[in-house]
Amino acid sequence: MFSATFSDPIRKLAKTMLTDPVEIDVAPRNTTAQNIHQVVHTVDKKSKTQLLIHLIRSEGWRQVLVFSRTKHGANKLVKELLKAGIQSDAIHGNKSQGARTRALSGFKDGLIDILVATDIAARGIDIAALPRVVNFDLPNVPEDYVHRIGRTARAGSSGSAVSLVAADEFKQLRDIERLILKPIERVEIEGFEPDHQVPESGSVPSRPRSNPRQGAPAKQGARNQSNQARSARPNRSSNPQVASDQKSGDRSNGNVHSAPPKKASPNRTRSFSPSGRSRPAVNGNR
Repeated sequence: MFSATFSDPIRKLAKTMLTDPVEIDVAPRNTTAQNIHQVVHTVDKKSKTQLLIHLIRSEGWRQVLVFSRTKHGANKLVKELLKAGIQSDAIHGNKSQGARTRALSGFKDGLIDILVATDIAARGIDIAALPRVVNFDLPNVPEDYVHRIGRTARAGSSGSAVSLVAADEFKQLRDIERLILKPIERVEIEGFEPDHQVPESGSVPSRPRSNPRQGAPAKQGARNQSNQARSARPNRSSNPQVASDQKSGDRSNGNVHSAPPKKASPNRTRSFSPSGRSRPAVNGNR
């Protein structure tokens, strides 16, 4: 059995069907090919489309597979590219099988320069000698980045993976770098410098370890303050007689101000009406 990817559920299924199998991995899991040149262009989100058009025109890009995070984003990007005179089409889950087949055929035949796809529609796409993959949006799942750029540099050929990254995608970028265990070069394009800088690449950051005892000094300080406040309260004995004596002493010293006594309710008696039914009567005025 041969597979470009070998997920854990498929591996578990294979073990139930095979007897003493031999597994051969060409490369470690979640690693990118060495012959893929990866680069990040930092840019503001509002300028992504114009930057992509600029790169296509200035670099003379042909046959580029562009990944969008959403189907709506893919359709919107294709409209903007067509307005700019760039032949493009989109494939995603809302497209019929016939429309996807025609778009892919036109892309392979060179009739379409830019093919915009979502992750679901791009699975299984095999395009010979695909020179370039562009991440218009970074994926939310880091593993999808490996699958995306794996469309290029196949069968020993070289390829390029370009990612347009805005400041709000920095978390996804860091997660991708942790997964592939290497930093990705940042390059700013003149005229498209972002207002908010994405941190420079460097050593691959390690995942922060959570300290279960972190915050204990603050809790201990709050507990000490609570104990001090409790000790400053008047000492009330648990003995009822002693507590009563203490209250009496407090009243004699003027420490406790008793509430004014409640008015006594009038003494109610019962009288009987000639009908034999009882009704309440109040001594004094009715």
